[in-house]
Amino acid sequence: MKTHPGSYLALVLVALALNLSVLQPTKAATWAFTGSMIYGRDSHTATLLPNGQVLVAGARGGDNSAELYDPATGTWTATSSMTAGRSSHTATLLANGRVLVVGGEGSSGSLSSAELYDPASGTWTATGSLTTARQSHTATLLPNGQVLVAGGWNGGPLSSAELYNPASGTWTATNLLTTARYVHTATLLPNGQVLVAGGYGSSGYLSSAGLYDVGLGFTNSWQPQIATVTSPFSLGSSMMLTGSQFLGISEGSGGNSQNSPADYPVVQLRRLDNEQTVFLSTMNWSTNSFTSLPVWNFPPGYALVTMFVNGIQSTSSVINISVPVPTAPTLTGAQARTSGSFQFAFTNSVGALFGVLASTNLALPLTNWTALGGVMEISPGQFQFTDPQAMNNLQRFYRTYSP
Repeated sequence: MKTHPGSYLALVLVALALNLSVLQPTKAATWAFTGSMIYGRDSHTATLLPNGQVLVAGARGGDNSAELYDPATGTWTATSSMTAGRSSHTATLLANGRVLVVGGEGSSGSLSSAELYDPASGTWTATGSLTTARQSHTATLLPNGQVLVAGGWNGGPLSSAELYNPASGTWTATNLLTTARYVHTATLLPNGQVLVAGGYGSSGYLSSAGLYDVGLGFTNSWQPQIATVTSPFSLGSSMMLTGSQFLGISEGSGGNSQNSPADYPVVQLRRLDNEQTVFLSTMNWSTNSFTSLPVWNFPPGYALVTMFVNGIQSTSSVINISVPVPTAPTLTGAQARTSGSFQFAFTNSVGALFGVLASTNLALPLTNWTALGGVMEISPGQFQFTDPQAMNNLQRFYRTYSP
């Protein structure tokens, strides 16, 4: 049975208007099954991407496969395979949104190769190789955008460390660890140093720890200082900082009519759990205050706030970005598209998270509705969802839900 396009549009519009609602069931602290991975694996990596999906890559036995988990649907889909099979490697989300995968164990032993995953295209490309092959190492994204890789195993515990420059795709050796180690931990501290602790050394388990200082070559008197910062912070608001030394000590260049002032503050917001990074645009600033433009399109949770002036970083402050409370959506537009898809939009709290359920029978229990995916926030508080399979159904009802 077929319907005229005009009838189809009217039918879907009615269904949508009646059923666009926020489902917020009461939740307790429980564990529940979700979709299973396509392949069983261990010694792999899992990286939370800026779009909310999780990239899982590699496995013991030289596996080069990778897959993506979608929290909105609880399902896994295959993505392109890495250029090399590896396990006991590292995966680091870079400031540009790509994922840097480094080293690990391959079919012939420890690897020196590294590669980049682009979530936009779903593809992998090789980048510069490590100066030393290694596995069971650590990789830490530094505030300056470089990645510190330290320690690991290659026929024995390693004390070497090196820095990856995303701009050039190259590696440079840096100072050695105080103790050779592998399967250790590395934690970026608010002062910009990296704490390396524990692991396994040539004589067994280690209790020792060490600090890495990137050594940017400035005196403490030049360093900007953050005294207060908005926390908890609500998305859609302006972030306000107070402190001192927000005005730099020099310009970027000078001496002629083409001076390049660079004494203004740059504020970095960096998520703690996956190192997702954004730089905030300023609305107003002075020597001791900074107010950003409204912040959106950044996930809730704990984050580091760091100020840079003349390339000199402050000690970071930890803030809590509050979870937005969704309200009943206000429908702003719905249309059947010539491609056969159906699209609707609505307004809600800035930064709120939504998924979409669909059914051809409004009377079915919600457990029998189909999860279609997440809703995109296209501008602050403006959400949009496209159903590419809408024309395959004579009628379809939609519900939004907040996970």
